[in-house]
Amino acid sequence: MRVRIYQPSRNAMQSGSARTKAWVLEFPPADPREVDPLMGWTSTKDTQSQVRLRFDTQKQAEDYAREHGLDYIVQPPHGRAANVRPRGYGENFATDRRAPWTH
Repeated sequence: MRVRIYQPSRNAMQSGSARTKAWVLEFPPADPREVDPLMGWTSTKDTQSQVRLRFDTQKQAEDYAREHGLDYIVQPPHGRAANVRPRGYGENFATDRRAPWTH
């Protein structure tokens, strides 16, 4: 069983970088999910797959995995595109835009 250490990316509903600085250690599912025949819900008896440990740094997460004898893989974080320039709201109405702004 190999745990995964990664730095989460922001979700589509976030404009900022909140909750993306910490590193997460996540356990893989040991058993496949089962479908309940009566209700149709998916379930599993594996509670370890629900555990997500958060660390301030990658080194802390790796040290934790080593101390507890866990085989781990580190996924490097995806960087932000280099051509994205932070802009202010007023630049939407600038006269030197490439295309005119309309409603």
